[in-house]
Amino acid sequence: MDKFEFPKVRRDVFKVSSIFEPSDDKEYWLSKTPEERLEAVELMRRIIYGDEATKRLQRVLEIVQLLPNGQQKIKRIDLEHLP
Repeated sequence: MDKFEFPKVRRDVFKVSSIFEPSDDKEYWLSKTPEERLEAVELMRRIIYGDEATKRLQRVLEIVQLLPNGQQKIKRIDLEHLP
């Protein structure tokens, strides 16, 4: 997904409906593969934030250990600096 092209928008097709009508969105997305759903999320993210948003994402691993006294010990690892 390094080189991303926005899909063409068909401006001659649209649907107007009430927010009170049942939606078929759930059925539509359930009919898609997980890969297709992730691609759609990536498309929406790029439309909203642009390609520059990728530079701001940070890869972090967080390990939470539950101590016997009920407290949590949190260890955060920045994955960008690993070999």
